[in-house]
Amino acid sequence: MTTDPSPMLPRRDLLALAAMTGAALAGLPTFTASAAPQRPVDSPSTKASSPLELWWQAPADDNSMIEQGLPVGNGRLGALASNDPGHEVLLVTDATMWTGGLNDTLDSDGQFPYGRTDFGSFTLLGRLTVDIPDHDLGAVSGYRRTLDLAQGVVTASYVRSGVTYRRKIFASRPDDVIVLHFTQSGGGRYTGTVTLEGTHGEGAGVSFGAAFPNGLKYGAAVTAYGTGGRVTVSGTRIDFSGCKDLTVVVSGGTDYAPDAAKGYRDPSLDPHGLARTKVRDAAAHSADTLLNTHVADYREVFGAFGLSLGTSTAEQRSLDTWERIQARARDEVPDPELEAAYVQFGRYLMISGSRGSLPLGLQGLWLDGNDPDWMGDYHTDINIQMNYWMADRAGLSSCFDAFTDYCVAQVPSWTDVTRRLFNDPRNRYRNSSGKNAGWTIGISTNPYGGGGWWWHPAGNAWLCNTLWEHYEYTRSHTHLEKIYPLLKGACEFWEARLLTTTLPGTSREVLIADSDWSPEQGPLDAKGITYAQELVWALFGNYCVAAAELKKDGGYAETIAGLRKRLYLPQVSPKSGWLEEWMSPDNLGETTHRHLSPLVGLFPGDRIRPDGSTPADLVAGATALLTARGMESFGWANAWRSLCWARLKNADKAYQLIVTNLRPSTDGSNGTAPNLFDIYEVSQGRGIFQIDANFGTPAAVSEMLLYSRPGHLELLPALPDAWSAAGSLTGAPARGGFVVDLRWRDGRPTEAHIRSVGGRTTTVAYGGTSRTVTLRPGGSVTLKDLAR
Repeated sequence: MTTDPSPMLPRRDLLALAAMTGAALAGLPTFTASAAPQRPVDSPSTKASSPLELWWQAPADDNSMIEQGLPVGNGRLGALASNDPGHEVLLVTDATMWTGGLNDTLDSDGQFPYGRTDFGSFTLLGRLTVDIPDHDLGAVSGYRRTLDLAQGVVTASYVRSGVTYRRKIFASRPDDVIVLHFTQSGGGRYTGTVTLEGTHGEGAGVSFGAAFPNGLKYGAAVTAYGTGGRVTVSGTRIDFSGCKDLTVVVSGGTDYAPDAAKGYRDPSLDPHGLARTKVRDAAAHSADTLLNTHVADYREVFGAFGLSLGTSTAEQRSLDTWERIQARARDEVPDPELEAAYVQFGRYLMISGSRGSLPLGLQGLWLDGNDPDWMGDYHTDINIQMNYWMADRAGLSSCFDAFTDYCVAQVPSWTDVTRRLFNDPRNRYRNSSGKNAGWTIGISTNPYGGGGWWWHPAGNAWLCNTLWEHYEYTRSHTHLEKIYPLLKGACEFWEARLLTTTLPGTSREVLIADSDWSPEQGPLDAKGITYAQELVWALFGNYCVAAAELKKDGGYAETIAGLRKRLYLPQVSPKSGWLEEWMSPDNLGETTHRHLSPLVGLFPGDRIRPDGSTPADLVAGATALLTARGMESFGWANAWRSLCWARLKNADKAYQLIVTNLRPSTDGSNGTAPNLFDIYEVSQGRGIFQIDANFGTPAAVSEMLLYSRPGHLELLPALPDAWSAAGSLTGAPARGGFVVDLRWRDGRPTEAHIRSVGGRTTTVAYGGTSRTVTLRPGGSVTLKDLAR
């Protein structure tokens, strides 16, 4: 390999960067020993209101767990549950259960290898089964299983021989375990076995420990206890007999640590021993105590946000969740409570999958095997960003932290790899100037600082802009201090990368991005692609504000501001009338392509706005391009389209795309599975679970009801007729540092309560009217009669 002509970052600087990020992540929870959790004095459990309870009339088929299994998770440890009466199966995952490594030996084309051993893959931790032989599905009646979104609990119930049997399954963050609690009423008993198996050749046992070839150590353990019978360990399983009730507790994890300086490992941690300790400690408490502790923790997060889109009919409410999904598509009748529940399901997945560990990748925290498509990785050209668009918009700002901490932990390795490898002469995306600085990433990333597939130069800007938007919502200076080095490093990369060119037919010189690929189509070596220009323009602006607010690097911020003024900004093609995707009037790709890369300035960006502040021809060009992209695609692509139409205040099209995503998936088609997971049709008859639409679609709902940017809030910008009769949105964060409670009737807002969480002044607009609100942090105001 030819040596990179750019200077390498000195080792002492890399170590300093790693130490700095390690300090920033000092409070990040991992699979470690912890103090006993605080126990609630009173039971926080309440009966779920029907709009927040999803239910089904059959368990999951063991061979269709990804479409039918119900997810539980504590933010790090998760599982899919089958809820079969006689054969309960849990497919257990830990967010850090990854093969692979740094992956810093490039292929012959200068791009990253992308396999399960070099780049790595997200994999299962284990498989837990609870067998109750005399409770075969054919021997029971009245079967019902539920997912209580308000409390984060999965239940199943049925009747056998006149006895009602019930089970509850939940993943507790405070106790760091998954709990299965089996009860009955009517004099019944439980007899059967509990088995825990590894999925990487470890075999069965009450606990196991092993290590991957990459050195990652992992372990898991299970225990059980009951009343009125016997519970014993028998070889590789747990036997129980004659129990009035039974509690099964499982835990597990790895020695992963979010610290580049330590090779992303904690050598002092014994995952096998820790898993046994955690299940033993949890088993010292009653199942009710464990449940109450979990519910109190979960509700503190879930209860911060509320949504009502209207009232469904009694007939709709009488249907189970899968029947409602099918009826909504078949009858084409709005089901507002189902549509609101889909939003809350997305919030449930976020709470369950993104607290105190790695962020959510392509499949979130849930797998049905060890070979997920695209390794279940972090795709940086839309997917991981979409996963976190919902968090702030839906009152889950604390769940965003996993994404922030991941980026902070990875940037020392990303910086090292960029400095050593980006300008490899075989890399078609290298900087033709020969300069190199800062950091960038691959299209795919893993937890070990490694990239996969192709280089993705503009990916650094998009990650940074996503991190910045979280600051706009929260106004947290702690967060801003944490992400500032990433913003600055990305700016340094682009300062080295930008090229000067003269626009044809003029003497005007502008700065454009070097050779790149507009994801994921068109020429591989186009300069000045709209995707990169828009993202870098936003990055430079965000960095300058960050530097000013932190009072840092004033001189460098001036340099970046000067570069920003010289950036080429995309224009409308005189041929197609579309916003150009490339610096060409011609369409060089697929008209209806799934990606909306040239529209990042419309969403998630704010440069293109239909409020009169953007030239009308630019808005028209963006609208024309969005129209040409079409209204039928994969779930995540529909969600992005819906968000863009919401920004353009087209309620009908934004809503149509949400309804499209709610269509039932059959035979692997695009749509919603019985368990509400979004299914992506990768080939005829083959669909896979990809979680981004489960977050992007709720983000679109939020954007239709409340648009915000610093200094400006707009109420009901894209309210569809289906939700117009009456509704409410409570606890909705807004950019600029505010939280909004909103009520509407007959398509118009009746009351808006604005509370500051750091913001001071904003306009609040509806229709053609607006009011200016000035608050102190912590202050609030209620506005009424906004429609007048």
